[in-house]
Amino acid sequence: MEDQSPKPIRCKAAVSRAAGEPLVIEEIVVDPPKAYEIRIKIICTSLCHTDITFWQAKVAPVFPRIFGHEAYGVVESVGEHVEGFAAGDAVVPTLLGQCDHCTSCVSEHNNLCAAVPVTLAPGMRRDGTTRFRDAQGNPLHDFLAVSSFSEYTVVDVNQVVKVDPAVPPKLACLLSCGAGTGKTFGVTDFVNPSQLDKSSVCEAIVEMTGGGVDCSFECVGVPSVMTDAFRSTKPGNGKTIVLGLGNETDQLCVSALELLFGKCVMGSALGGIKPKTDIPILAAKCMSRELELDGLVTHEVGLGEINTAFDLLLQGKSLRCIIWMDK
Repeated sequence: MEDQSPKPIRCKAAVSRAAGEPLVIEEIVVDPPKAYEIRIKIICTSLCHTDITFWQAKVAPVFPRIFGHEAYGVVESVGEHVEGFAAGDAVVPTLLGQCDHCTSCVSEHNNLCAAVPVTLAPGMRRDGTTRFRDAQGNPLHDFLAVSSFSEYTVVDVNQVVKVDPAVPPKLACLLSCGAGTGKTFGVTDFVNPSQLDKSSVCEAIVEMTGGGVDCSFECVGVPSVMTDAFRSTKPGNGKTIVLGLGNETDQLCVSALELLFGKCVMGSALGGIKPKTDIPILAAKCMSRELELDGLVTHEVGLGEINTAFDLLLQGKSLRCIIWMDK
């Protein structure tokens, strides 16, 4: 009887060989999925600031590596013990998993799966090994166990979410990270620090809002901005949510007295969403136009032009650049 099990696939990927250096389009080998894993054909992916942070070696500096974690694709094959997924399913991979059985997943207030925990180090989360090799057979490290800057990738079943195939691919792509983290529109006021005379940003915000905002969100991963966000909140119940990823050695400094008087600081991984529960809801809102994501997509390129996407984001000219595998 002919062996029907998945075989290694040769494909193209954008490989980061050294920190801050341009990515190189290489032919690589993607191994078959092991137990509880899914191999995905990536249709499109996008560049996130988190990719930039790791590419610059500010966190977990390991190379060579295949970056990318915000993507849309279709299931190519599944490993043993994978249920609920079949070849051809439209899916998005996510950096967080959801097993629905551990104490964290059954809690309404925790989105960090304890059964297959998230890690910033390379390696599949169940066995710590990679599914990528270069043309010479040398291992290539993955990124957040997703690595979507490749025509094919292998992801743990906990990190894969089925979506309505009617959702446009470039918008479904954003559901795996950017949309869930809290990107939205509706800003009514903007404060430019360079245009302030003597007051600081937080002083200006406190004055504008009559005592401080109820909630502030820090989105760039800079400790000084986190502190400004904290100081901009209202005494008694002001809440600061840190969304940005900075250097792994960064420390946050806030006033202990302000904490005593009721302010608080918290982090939020992926905007606090549970991927398998909430991404289909976001997809439905996207289709009904309740969630507007089109404005986030400012550029589109092919895989061979991926370094252009990096340049645009670094120059502040892009919000999200969609990278198409077949363009």
